Amino acid sequence: MTEKDHSHWMGIAIHEAYENVLQGEGGPFGAIVVKDGKVIGTGRNRVTSLNDPTAHAEVQAIREACRQLGDFQLQGCTIYTSCEPCPMCIGAIYWSRPDAVYYAGTKEDAAHIGFDDQFIYEQIARPMEDRSIPMAQIDTPDRLLPFHAWSSSIKKIEY
Repeated sequence: MTEKDHSHWMGIAIHEAYENVLQGEGGPFGAIVVKDGKVIGTGRNRVTSLNDPTAHAEVQAIREACRQLGDFQLQGCTIYTSCEPCPMCIGAIYWSRPDAVYYAGTKEDAAHIGFDDQFIYEQIARPMEDRSIPMAQIDTPDRLLPFHAWSSSIKKIEY
């Protein structure tokens, strides 16, 4: 893929972010998923309009692309996003397994306008007992029941 191709696709992702701001639908973030020279998934940040904290542009684009492909993985695909992905989106990206991700703005650029996710990186690095939101295991006798069912299932699809 040429630099011109990357610029073209990134321009579309940036335009999605810009239009999202103009339409008042959510934050200034847009993303697309490209496969074989075609956009197969488009996403805009819709956190506030959908009252969904997971409705980030990358997640929205991944969901649409996976529906289009009829698959939960994006092998052979490239994601273009208007800003460096946050920790949640990085997780979704790794689970979806695209070939590459390209971004325009940085997390520092986003922090300058109030979208600072540095605290999440810091929280992840802390031991569970030191995190600002309490997280603790509840050890019940049947806690491994779903895992045992999965291990012996003939219907499971590995991922």
